[in-house]
Amino acid sequence: MISVLVASSSLVVRAGLKSLVEQVPDCALAGSASSSDLVERAIGLHPDVVLWQPSLDEDAASVLHALRDQPVVLLTANSASELIRAGARGVLQPGASEIQIGAALHAAAAGLIVLSPEERVLAPTSALTAREIEILRMIAEGLANKEIAYRLGISDHTVKFHVSAVLGKLGVGSRAEAVGAGVRQGLIML
Repeated sequence: MISVLVASSSLVVRAGLKSLVEQVPDCALAGSASSSDLVERAIGLHPDVVLWQPSLDEDAASVLHALRDQPVVLLTANSASELIRAGARGVLQPGASEIQIGAALHAAAAGLIVLSPEERVLAPTSALTAREIEILRMIAEGLANKEIAYRLGISDHTVKFHVSAVLGKLGVGSRAEAVGAGVRQGLIML
């Protein structure tokens, strides 16, 4: 059973989220919180997932930073890529269906990243070519450049070129950071 803490500044939204969580199979309501006491309640209750609908003027990034160890699914129209970088496990539009929210809660509890269908199309991951994704997967397996070159039948120099492109496109400085970014963006699974 996945315990879920619901949060919003609005009492009406919180009541709706509570009702929704109670309808999701294998989910149980751990409690509710206003946005202002979300961090304190999450630390005290330690739910499996936090389902939060922040208002447009709330600083979601600072709350996500404070809840770094808690999986958080947000219902917001704000930029998903920024919120995922800030630590969110899921970002859905406020009008997401019960099925979408339920799937997001289960996925976040399992350590996966969830985006609404609209955001997935706009995600920056599309900048990687199929070959770069293939090389990123091999990096995640722990293969060195020479091993990657041998498997793909290409030169070491070409592998170095692809690795450099992957690091640049993901905006990271190391192979380990590239693997982390690839996992967060759904390019690779460990």
